[in-house]
Amino acid sequence: MCGIVGYIGKRNAYPILIKGLHRLEYRGYDSAGVALINAQGQLNIYKAKGKVAELEAYASDKDTTGTIGIAHTRWATHGEPNTVNAHPHYSESERLAIIHNGIIENYAVLKAGLQKEGYSFKSETDTEVLIQLIEYTQVNKHVDLRTAVQLALQQVIGAYAIAVLDKDHPDTLIAARKGSPLVVGVGQEEYFIASDATPIVEYTDKVIYIEDEEVVKLSTKGQSTKGQSTKGQSTKGQSTKDEGIEITTINNVQKTPEIKRLELSLSQLEKGGYPHFMLKEIFEQPRTLADSMRGRVNVRQDNIALSGFIDNKERFMNAKRIIITACGTSWHAGLIAMYAIEEFAQIPVEVEYSSEFRYRKPVINRDDVVIAISQSGETADTLAAIQLAKEKGAFIFSICNVIGASIPRLSNSGCYTHVGPEIGVASTKAFTAQVVALTMLALCIGKEKGTMSEEQYLHVVRALGQIPDKIECVLSQNKRIADFAKTFTYAQNFIYLGRGYNYPVALEGALKLKEISYIHAEGYPAAEMKHGPIALISQEMPVVVVAPRCGTYEKVVSNIQEIKARNGRVIAIVTEGDKMVSKIADYVIEVPETEECLTPLLTVIPLQLLAYHIAVVKGCDVDQPRNLAKSVTVE
Repeated sequence: MCGIVGYIGKRNAYPILIKGLHRLEYRGYDSAGVALINAQGQLNIYKAKGKVAELEAYASDKDTTGTIGIAHTRWATHGEPNTVNAHPHYSESERLAIIHNGIIENYAVLKAGLQKEGYSFKSETDTEVLIQLIEYTQVNKHVDLRTAVQLALQQVIGAYAIAVLDKDHPDTLIAARKGSPLVVGVGQEEYFIASDATPIVEYTDKVIYIEDEEVVKLSTKGQSTKGQSTKGQSTKGQSTKDEGIEITTINNVQKTPEIKRLELSLSQLEKGGYPHFMLKEIFEQPRTLADSMRGRVNVRQDNIALSGFIDNKERFMNAKRIIITACGTSWHAGLIAMYAIEEFAQIPVEVEYSSEFRYRKPVINRDDVVIAISQSGETADTLAAIQLAKEKGAFIFSICNVIGASIPRLSNSGCYTHVGPEIGVASTKAFTAQVVALTMLALCIGKEKGTMSEEQYLHVVRALGQIPDKIECVLSQNKRIADFAKTFTYAQNFIYLGRGYNYPVALEGALKLKEISYIHAEGYPAAEMKHGPIALISQEMPVVVVAPRCGTYEKVVSNIQEIKARNGRVIAIVTEGDKMVSKIADYVIEVPETEECLTPLLTVIPLQLLAYHIAVVKGCDVDQPRNLAKSVTVE
């Protein structure tokens, strides 16, 4: 969940690395550091606790020259966030430097062995153990740096994306990955590495996605750009002849790298006039959902075509069970999908936390379909869960946003959400796009199986096509939500209630408030309130009730009356024109009417805005909340 970036070429590396760290800061912001080799062959490392700005301030009067360097922004795993534990880490001789995203599970055993050989350690990190192991291997085996990295990684248990420098070889950068993402950018006589493509897009649109247990050697010595394409030219599936790039496995098997075209624009990585990325991404949802449906919902809005379903129709038709596995917000999207798939397709659905699924010895059959949901496509627990399911013969279908990520590459089929990069740590547009993708899949299965009528199918498809415009209507209430959000900054706790399709929305609303405002919040099925949570109701406990006019509406109204009878304060999300709830709730936010299965796409928007505005008034760091990182690539 850390961010790594590296550069080797002819430019001054430091500005590229710092800009790259800012773009990757959503992946971790406990500390940051940079390593550079200058023209005199000195390896300089500068580190600072806190955000990248603290590193910039610290390095402002230092020697930041050099055309090769690596940099890191950290989300702490081993060792508290401080300058000593920050990356990069030196080897004992200070000849080598490393940055690392991931966890070395057997670091304690490796460390003990190295200490017996006389090595000492300055930090508490597993990463310092790895660079000491690499140096020990290089010295004792009399091998070059790449071979030392290969041999060292053969002894490692865990996940890693690493980059290593050797001050004695300032024309070479070594990187490798297993279980943590790594992409290489290919420029003109220059190369970039990063955890994802966001630091690279400004300089090149040619990328190579490094696979598990691959080691890449990037060199500016004696390279040739023969056969290298220029920016803007199609490069899909093109093998590179660039002599500056060599890829092998950790067992030294040669690999032929493929350059792919990066589909990402610089404008997508900027705030566009909004004060925070989160608010920008909330307001992008009408467009991003339209993008998610484009080419899938036809122009007449009477049919849906998902290639991932069409190409694997029989697997879905023959499925005895569907297992959805995900974490966090994606798990909430999976719960909504459970309601839709069971209603439309009449297939039993189980929704599993990936972190629990992989360890509880689940019963998985060959006629099961496993749907994995992950915005980044790199979520460690979800990745491990589908590896387990695939080994048992299940069919894997993924819902992801990041093209080329590990989860879609490991899956048998899938569906990209196409919402563009989501920089805010608290997921917003990714969640609604996941719900749209899963709803489209449920409709495809239901239509093909004949378990839903043509009339019902058409109603839902047409209503789905109207969702972007209806979200615009909800967003028009932003100012009013911001105004009354100020009232609730006093609160220490919130309760969120919903039923049916909107119970997962209550969970998601509570999660958003917790993530960015640090107010404790819990989501419950509304009918469960009487089984315990009602004891908490008081004037100091705001209750958010998701109550669109559908399904169990009357029963939810009764729940609201029970809250008001105990002096609770109620914020209600209701359908336009609602009469009953509007009379008893303290605050009401209206959403347009739609099909019940689609109400989560509308009711979640006010909850995103409410959490955002409460956090802003409290002075919280909305885009980078404490202790959280965007992509959870470690357990």
